[in-house]
Amino acid sequence: MFKDDQTHIRAIPQRASSEETRRLILDTALALFREHGFDETTIRDIASRAGLSLGAAYYYFKSKEALVAAYYDFVQQEHHARVREVFAQHDDLRTRLRAAFHTKIDIVREDRELLRALFRYGGYPNHPLSWFGPATRGQRQSSIALFAEAIEKERFPEDVRDAAPTLLWTLHMGVLLYFLYDDSPKERRTRKLIDAAVEFTVDVKRVATSTLLRPLRRKVLGIVQDAGLLLQ
Repeated sequence: MFKDDQTHIRAIPQRASSEETRRLILDTALALFREHGFDETTIRDIASRAGLSLGAAYYYFKSKEALVAAYYDFVQQEHHARVREVFAQHDDLRTRLRAAFHTKIDIVREDRELLRALFRYGGYPNHPLSWFGPATRGQRQSSIALFAEAIEKERFPEDVRDAAPTLLWTLHMGVLLYFLYDDSPKERRTRKLIDAAVEFTVDVKRVATSTLLRPLRRKVLGIVQDAGLLLQ
């Protein structure tokens, strides 16, 4: 735990709105997570750095897990806002998919250490910070919906249109995992992987929508569905 400076602790500023105070706490928490790590940072540390009483910090966030949930929400909201600016100007599938993948990396590129610390919870579906568990279902559905928007201009068979957003979300999670361990300058390898994955996806789209391959496509999608991999 870091040394508290009691001279800076105060109650919630009367002039600050609840949303401003909430954002102050979240921004402060992220700064400390980046500086000292998720495990090493306490709510007391966050309150002290933000200039708030411990009780005030707990009023807005009951735990560090609640702070991370708010961070997940922020990432999704920022991702939607930035990507939709591109969607509004481009109908090309390649451009839209590149925006969806690259923009996520742009948003989280300073939080690699935090995401590494949180990744360990992925294997515990019932943990509130698991990216694959019920507690993060809302963020997961939000992300999948954005990939649905990315392909909405395309003509797809109904079965492909139903499955593609979840499959694209799964691909983007794989890219994020790769990103966590990419030590190349400016995430060069991750960016290259994204571009290659997008090109592959565009090529697969041409094949997957072929009438001649409909029986094979349905068989593959049936296997994926039966395995529960399309559940949101």
